[in-house]
Amino acid sequence: LKPAAHALFKKLKDEELELLVQAVESRGAWESGCVWVPRGEPRGAKQALPPQVLLCRLYRWPDLRQPHELKHLCYCAGGRGGCGDVATLCCNPHHFSRLAAPETPPPPYSKASCGPSWPDEPQHPGTQLLEFSYNGGDWRGKRGVGGLCSPPPDTSLSWSTIKDGYWCKLAYWEHRTRVGRLYTVHEASVNVFCELPRGSGFCLGQLPAAHRSRAVRRVRGKIGRGLLLSREPGGVWAYNRSEHPIFVSSPTLGAPGTHGLTVLKVLPGYSAKVFDYEQAGGTGGRWLPGEGPCDPHSVRISFAKGWGPCYSRQFITSCPCWLEVLLTQLR
Repeated sequence: LKPAAHALFKKLKDEELELLVQAVESRGAWESGCVWVPRGEPRGAKQALPPQVLLCRLYRWPDLRQPHELKHLCYCAGGRGGCGDVATLCCNPHHFSRLAAPETPPPPYSKASCGPSWPDEPQHPGTQLLEFSYNGGDWRGKRGVGGLCSPPPDTSLSWSTIKDGYWCKLAYWEHRTRVGRLYTVHEASVNVFCELPRGSGFCLGQLPAAHRSRAVRRVRGKIGRGLLLSREPGGVWAYNRSEHPIFVSSPTLGAPGTHGLTVLKVLPGYSAKVFDYEQAGGTGGRWLPGEGPCDPHSVRISFAKGWGPCYSRQFITSCPCWLEVLLTQLR
């Protein structure tokens, strides 16, 4: 890659090189500007790689091959048509993510086969179960006893919430306990992180820290830069900014007509479309055994630990740290 990289660097202005240095040295921890480069092949280069593929291979993913494996992040102007000049494109390697795909075969630590249905779970009197309730535009979680609770009369955020200017609310959970208040998202994208020297968004490190188990403290230490949630045309995307996997489930992740739970593993540096508005059009509420009803317009994201039929944890309430994304319903 050396001759091709040198040929590319010679085409960059000093300001572009400075931006590239900032992005690479921070490893994407801070949002840097676009690095604009003229379109076309660098003359004299031995490898005819597009500039964004070349720099992503050089600084992030050595096994990257094709541009279609990449996705512009929401804050990249190159993904929105650039600066009005079709002769330039952005090649900032931290303005891209790789596209996540379902993993095959199942992870080696799987205790159950990846079947289309949930495993049976015996219910015992007095078992504490999680109950989700909806009340006047706010969501609350509480413990129920002895069986599944009745579904709420309306499990979607009302149309009136869109007039209030937000497109989703975030709830942070540790096992079965919700920690802190709901976080309302008004901007098109939001960072969810534990500790950052800079940046804005939903900082989990500022939430109450009483009575945390060792497992929760261990997973919280892995959240780091967390993830970026963005509302884009057609759906919601999640970009994993941390150094550990995140695990995602939503009513639109599985193939149409699929019964049971689909959990997608999103590796560091990868993105996934976690909610599809068009596919969600006719989705009804679903019951998740042992957990109560699942809102058809919500996304569940676990940090570092997977759950479901392919994992030792069968329910997300067994995950130490997880996020619930409650979306407004488009009508």
